[in-house]
Amino acid sequence: QAELGKPQRNCYTLPGFDFSYGLYTHRTDGGVPEAIGHWNTVKPRTALVQKMPRDFITMNRGALKAGYTTAHEFNLYYKAKDIRRKDDEYSRFKRCPPKVPADFTYGITARPCTPLFDLLQHKYKELWMEQQRALTAAQRIEKKKKDKVCETRTTFLRKHPVPAKEESFWHLPRLEKV
Repeated sequence: QAELGKPQRNCYTLPGFDFSYGLYTHRTDGGVPEAIGHWNTVKPRTALVQKMPRDFITMNRGALKAGYTTAHEFNLYYKAKDIRRKDDEYSRFKRCPPKVPADFTYGITARPCTPLFDLLQHKYKELWMEQQRALTAAQRIEKKKKDKVCETRTTFLRKHPVPAKEESFWHLPRLEKV
């Protein structure tokens, strides 16, 4: 209970000066004198001997050279000659780095600078205007082709009428040779 007439404390009482905070770990080594006097080195661990995967490409090639064709014969060949992949194929440290030219630079090439002189001369505006003029000319030619009416026989005869026949007087057939 809170003391009468006094505000309630909202903190804990701290331990004395001889208290050390944190966890105490018992040292297994002898500290600095032990480190100076002895060289306790870590023994290297032997690498786990890993069973490499089978080299099916080489085994298939050998089976075909031996004349095997069926799946059963292939399985018998796999059991007889168990060829494994070499360790070098999987070691990324033993692989050679790719051969690149001496002046090769990695990364993305920088964008070329915008020619300031072309900007000041309004060259891009002129190029755009030329493109627009060429586009309008092409559209005009296309429109003229569409406006051209296909000529039929009727329109052709209206433009080029057939010449009128000269009128000849009728004669009796017996008088024609006269």
